[in-house]
Amino acid sequence: MNLIVEQGNTKLKVAVFDCRKIVSFVFADKDDTFRVKDIVEQYHPTQGIISSVADMDGALADYLKEHLNSLLWLDEHTPIPIRLEYETEETLGKDRIAAAVGANYLQPERNLLAIDAGTAITYEVIESSGIYKGGNISPGLTTRFRALNAFTKRLPLVKEKNEVPLVGTSTESAILAGVINGIVYEMDGFIDALKAKYGDIFVFLTGGHSFYFERRLKNHIFADANLVLVGLNRILEYNAKKN
Repeated sequence: MNLIVEQGNTKLKVAVFDCRKIVSFVFADKDDTFRVKDIVEQYHPTQGIISSVADMDGALADYLKEHLNSLLWLDEHTPIPIRLEYETEETLGKDRIAAAVGANYLQPERNLLAIDAGTAITYEVIESSGIYKGGNISPGLTTRFRALNAFTKRLPLVKEKNEVPLVGTSTESAILAGVINGIVYEMDGFIDALKAKYGDIFVFLTGGHSFYFERRLKNHIFADANLVLVGLNRILEYNAKKN
């Protein structure tokens, strides 16, 4: 079994894979390392991969090295099963790499767009030949709401709701409509532009707000909350075969 650890800015995702299937998943605060130890002691994975945007807890790293036969740290030097065409590979986010790898693994030999709707919204383009062409980054849903509140004197902090008007009739609904509809138009706009370029393109939507936007887009997409974890597991298996 494989242990997958993805540490973000605020949250920690931990999964155990048995081949392609997730048999256990934990979503916790990034410093809640006890959850990782609980999973290791319950499932006894033999190998693992760590993807972290920050410095991993040293004690946890030592624990994993002791309890796993092999532990892979994802960085810009890690071999991956797709080819990158990116000018600054050392700055390319690990979650972006994993999303691209996961999309290519689930839908090989297809032109792909992987959208990750989290703190930032990232767009990754992978051609059918397995070449990662690059992508885009824009502020995420919560980030946009907070920015309007933080950088203006009178605009309130708004949160997403199920019902969103086309045109706001109050300051709160105007912010809600502007932010939500703006993101929807942005996503659909990128999808339409890539369809015009490639003809046929398969679109993945992942991240914390993926299912919120799934039903709002006019384009057909496939929502997969675990796309990044799938990609990390694929990278781990790819390197295990090389060794």
